[in-house]
Amino acid sequence: MQLQQTVKSVFVQLSESLHRLTDAQYIQPSKTLFNATIGQHVRHIIELFICLEKGYDAGIVNYEKRKRDLVIEADKDFANRLLQEIYANLEKPNKRLLLESNYDEHSAEALTVTTNYYREIIYNLEHTVHHMALIRVGINEVSAIEVPEGFGVASSTIKYRKHVHSKFYTSKG
Repeated sequence: MQLQQTVKSVFVQLSESLHRLTDAQYIQPSKTLFNATIGQHVRHIIELFICLEKGYDAGIVNYEKRKRDLVIEADKDFANRLLQEIYANLEKPNKRLLLESNYDEHSAEALTVTTNYYREIIYNLEHTVHHMALIRVGINEVSAIEVPEGFGVASSTIKYRKHVHSKFYTSKG
């Protein structure tokens, strides 16, 4: 599945960057990220994928009811193992799901909408890229490691930049 391969590429970028961080850097609060840590952002990414995995069989996904596992944000090796497990379990058939959410802090009533497994993988992938952009900011603050050029950049932005770049240079030639 092309979608699974895309998730793998993003996870590999994330995983390789995490390997290069020290344990202390992974849990170091970032002033730029309002004292959040790289580990907290990684935990958030992983937990949404876990929610999708757990909701698949029941047919109902609720990202708000996720378990906040502090071990993920404190142990980068554990987080990397979970990224591998998530990727390994992505190749399921597409199916109809219900997405349950409550966006109103003043109401206990949940909103339920119809979605599907592939659509939720896409949502999680976009969400991952967004958090990787934040992780990139955190990495730049707490370490000197370099992340890949496309780390935390949407594929549509990468394609656009390549198109503009090639158009600019071919028109100059």
